[in-house]
Amino acid sequence: MPGSSGTGAVTRSTLRQQIADALRDEVLAGRLQPGRAFTVKEIADQYGVSATPVREALVDLSAQGLLEADQHRGFRVHAYSVADHRGMVEARSLVTDGMFLALEDGHPGLEHLDDPRTAAAVAGVRRRGEEAQRAASAGDLTVLVGYDLRFWRELSALFGNPYLADFLHRLRVQSWVCTVQHLRRPTDLRGHLWAGHTELVDALMAKDIPAARSILTAYHAHSAELVERLAAG
Repeated sequence: MPGSSGTGAVTRSTLRQQIADALRDEVLAGRLQPGRAFTVKEIADQYGVSATPVREALVDLSAQGLLEADQHRGFRVHAYSVADHRGMVEARSLVTDGMFLALEDGHPGLEHLDDPRTAAAVAGVRRRGEEAQRAASAGDLTVLVGYDLRFWRELSALFGNPYLADFLHRLRVQSWVCTVQHLRRPTDLRGHLWAGHTELVDALMAKDIPAARSILTAYHAHSAELVERLAAG
């Protein structure tokens, strides 16, 4: 029956996304280490599902740069180098600088702060920033990653361009996967993690683009220096 077929497709699609999200969280949490290899069957058995949505989820994560397809053997967690991280920081800088240029040119995304919907969205972004800062101060990397990703996704969504928001989100996920591979080494991360989220929001809301640029320039320099120092041992 046509209805059954449609329901099956939706269920498989939902499973595919759930498995991809679960595995992404495992990589971001550092529980799936760089170079860790696994097969479709292994993951299917672990989650108690069929092979098809698992294979589709793993292909999705490979397309996002989190996994590598190992010909005829399965998949492995991608290992990022310091040079990879340096390139990601540069890419993030170029994207956010483009956002700032749009604001300077009168981009409408943040023009109507008196609009209730915009004000509510900004308040939500700031709350994510506050939670991210608390996690950074406590050295709680797992909580920080979750709130930081939500912070940047919601902040970029204010510009009204879903393609920009999706691109920056994918780039930040890759950045965190790369960073986590190094940040799991220290036993105490308190005082080492960037926590300028609310400062950035306040600068953007005040349309103080030079201040926002300065905050992010310092952040990108901090991120690059931290990973390079940890990688050097």
